[in-house]
Amino acid sequence: MASLYSSQKTMQAEYIMKVQVIRSKRRPPRFFVNVPLPLAAALDLTAGEAVQWQLLDRSDLRLKRLAAPRPRRTVKK
Repeated sequence: MASLYSSQKTMQAEYIMKVQVIRSKRRPPRFFVNVPLPLAAALDLTAGEAVQWQLLDRSDLRLKRLAAPRPRRTVKK
């Protein structure tokens, strides 16, 4: 089974990101985390897609898609 994995391309699965904050007058601060483009492309994320954060513990968050799109079919030539 090792030959199966060695022939596949490996994808980076970890990205370091910084939390950004926007402070406006008369509004509470808003925090943002950006999804890196390679990760968004691998997941086929689209702008405006609904996601949900799940707090697993103080150091682990899970981003859950509420309605993941069907996988795209690829045509082999």
